[in-house]
Amino acid sequence: MFAFRDMETVQRVVSLLPPVGVGVKYGLPQSRKSSLMTPWQLFKHSNMPQKWQQREISNFDYLMFLNTIAGRTYNDLNQYPVFPWILSNYSSENIDLNDAANFRDLSKPIGALSETRKKLFKERFNNWDDPEIPPFHYGTHYSNAAFVFNWLFRLEPFTTFYLQLNDGKIFENVNSNRLFHSIEETWEHCLTDTHDVKELIPELFYLTEMFLFNENNCEEEKNLGIREDGNKIGNVILPKWANGKAEEFVKYIGKRWKVIWVISCQLNQWIDLIFGYKQRGAEAIRALNTFYYLTYEGAFNLRSIENAALRESIQQQILNFGQTPAQLLNEPHPPRHSIMTMSPLIFKTCPNDLCMIMKFISNSPVVHITANTFQQVDNPTLITIAQNLVFALNRWNPNYNQPSKQHSSTVVPPFDAEKNENNKNNATSSSSTSSVNQQLDTSILPSELPITVDPLLAVGNPSQKLPKRHLGDSFDQRLQITSANFVCSVDSKYIIACGYTDYSFRIIETENAQVRQVIYGHGDVVTCLARSETTLFADSYIASGSADCTVVLWHFSQNTGTIAGEFNSVGELPVPRAILTGHEAVITAITVSAEHGLVISGAKDGTLLIHTTMGDFLRNIEFNDGNLSTINQILLNRDCQLAIFHGLQQKLISTFSVNGKFLGQIEIQQEGKILSSVLSRDGEYFIIGTENGKILIFRLFPLELIYSYAQTDSSIKSVAISTNQKFVFGGLDSGAIVVFNVDFNRFDTCRQQQQTIQRRK
Repeated sequence: MFAFRDMETVQRVVSLLPPVGVGVKYGLPQSRKSSLMTPWQLFKHSNMPQKWQQREISNFDYLMFLNTIAGRTYNDLNQYPVFPWILSNYSSENIDLNDAANFRDLSKPIGALSETRKKLFKERFNNWDDPEIPPFHYGTHYSNAAFVFNWLFRLEPFTTFYLQLNDGKIFENVNSNRLFHSIEETWEHCLTDTHDVKELIPELFYLTEMFLFNENNCEEEKNLGIREDGNKIGNVILPKWANGKAEEFVKYIGKRWKVIWVISCQLNQWIDLIFGYKQRGAEAIRALNTFYYLTYEGAFNLRSIENAALRESIQQQILNFGQTPAQLLNEPHPPRHSIMTMSPLIFKTCPNDLCMIMKFISNSPVVHITANTFQQVDNPTLITIAQNLVFALNRWNPNYNQPSKQHSSTVVPPFDAEKNENNKNNATSSSSTSSVNQQLDTSILPSELPITVDPLLAVGNPSQKLPKRHLGDSFDQRLQITSANFVCSVDSKYIIACGYTDYSFRIIETENAQVRQVIYGHGDVVTCLARSETTLFADSYIASGSADCTVVLWHFSQNTGTIAGEFNSVGELPVPRAILTGHEAVITAITVSAEHGLVISGAKDGTLLIHTTMGDFLRNIEFNDGNLSTINQILLNRDCQLAIFHGLQQKLISTFSVNGKFLGQIEIQQEGKILSSVLSRDGEYFIIGTENGKILIFRLFPLELIYSYAQTDSSIKSVAISTNQKFVFGGLDSGAIVVFNVDFNRFDTCRQQQQTIQRRK
């Protein structure tokens, strides 16, 4: 931590630092200019408001964006991210999410929801008479460190911190009834208590463990005491409609709110109160939304106070009251578009989801697909890798939305039909046995197709290697080549491949198939790779698993296209960030998350281990299938829920929390083995490809099959989703690519309607 003498010095120092800031994740350039932007400028120059309006991102992601640029962070308990109370019904046996009466009025602050309190706060403001302190409605705040501790005291390290604040015993200095004990009770306090106008924190929307004290095995449990009503502090009492399950509660408050029309049409008004034009000034007074003046940014210049004692006193007041986020807007925030506006066909039957089938010259199975279909890049690309190690850079049409003609699908030959009529016929016949039952349509123009085949693969002899499209040496014969043997950079410039006989993995330039870097870090063949989530210009983690039973974590530099050294400097030798041990069998699956700081690995003997990206072992997860079964694939969503594909017959899907709590299991019966999988961007759905040629869509929680596409003529070796989440790609064993439409909004809405019908019955 550095303390410079003035802001001018700070700006000079920042100008010398590498580009930082919120960056491309929020549609902003990762530059020094964006690093120095004010919150208002960050909001103005970001594309996130437009994405939210167009329903491209969730309500949760958008609120996290607003909190982030307004100065709220998980790293500061006094400026913790703030989220709204959504529901108002916490007492009923059932809840209808289509009934507006079950929702809080988001156009009003918490203090104005009750008419009795509204009148009291208004009188306080009107009768205030102090020449030095401006009038205010609320002497408390909706967010401060004490509230964060209160929400999270069942979890470490918050339990220890809370105990330290109260000399080791919470109830020595704190009213027991003030502790977070019941959702319904806390909501009633916020409606009736004149000293309680708190909003929520993000964890209530995804973290089930914060409600479960007993499962966290806190050593200080004996110190937490007894409530005044005689009940011991334990798990949070959840609403009746949650059936006593934290997962059920989070499902309603966290999962379903993105599609509920009541919230979508009102959330912009809550944003106006917290981050917008109703945060301060005349509009805040009219909205009954003014707080103690020290809570506002820029209300007081601490540097102007020479008296150290007085300055310390004011700082403590700010810490105790809480702090209002930076103001982002001076005008009303635009509302979110309706689902009908963005998905006009959502309630209409979709007769055919198939968009296109594209056949390559080679019949080699397409074992890997990466969909780098970003609109921000000049050449959005669908990278495919075949089992014969030939890769293709297929051009994605960014203007393609969905079929516009009567025919909703197209079978495309591998190259120009006029140049080779025989090959055209072969391409057509290869698809004729498919259950999608589509015929070659030569009337379609290339500009109307979603994918254009890589020009280097459009003509040629399929029996000959293409020097500019081949990954080099053959793989170890012990390996069965799968999608897990490859990862690609987000800009499509590099393919990272493993399985070579020299126990290396290699970074290969896609432009000319030249080996850019060879990495040695294992004592046996490298069996699988994984890349952490990243953006177009950001670095990422690469995790490599091996037959030597270890997992090694590396730092991939997007700038240089290489595995970085210890200091990420040009010319350094690659150095592992961590070497993870604990397995006793060949590593078969890995997933790595930079956001959560986790590396999760599975082995051939069925063991699954969770480490941090720093190399610390956290836990192992055990399966209840009664035998040792290979873990084939692992998916981790942003809510820290795992989907694990395993079983002797590769037909089992099990879901867990990252803390090891079992959530559900499904066995695929008729579709054959699960060969490939991919997670949707919001983490609520995953898509699998099966041995029998089916592409299936599942909801992760609660675990259930929700959609099945038409069967293809061969196994689905690989699957991917377009960046805009509107198309699903499947790589077939026959050497073809299939493209389907997908509309996740349709599944959300149908689910909500089904739940409403069931409750009304």
